Amino acid sequence: MDLKNIKNIAIIGATTNKEKYGYKVLKNLKDKGYTLYPINPKYNKIEGIETYASVKDLPKEGIDLIVFVVPAKIGITAVKEAYEEGFRRFWFQPGAESDEIEEYLEKLPNVEYSFIKCIMVETSKN
Repeated sequence: MDLKNIKNIAIIGATTNKEKYGYKVLKNLKDKGYTLYPINPKYNKIEGIETYASVKDLPKEGIDLIVFVVPAKIGITAVKEAYEEGFRRFWFQPGAESDEIEEYLEKLPNVEYSFIKCIMVETSKN
């Protein structure tokens, strides 16, 4: 997936827990200047950024990519919601992917997704 034109990123599984990748990914992308839309129903703000309870609460326009930093059992439900809401570009951090998610995505038209690669590493290459 080409990340050159990506500016606005939603992060499912963003957290305030600095030990978790949901925080590390958010902080890394924030420091690189991306506009972020953290998704976690437990928080109102993370790193000073307004947080959304679910993918259904995101703005419908302008989000270029949704990054998943959650276990696959949560990710499958979230990716189905995201697709139903009109989102088409998905990035699954290592460990967030599953055969079930891949089988679901393979059946859908006009979807781009990435498994295995780390968003923090890949955005450092741009």
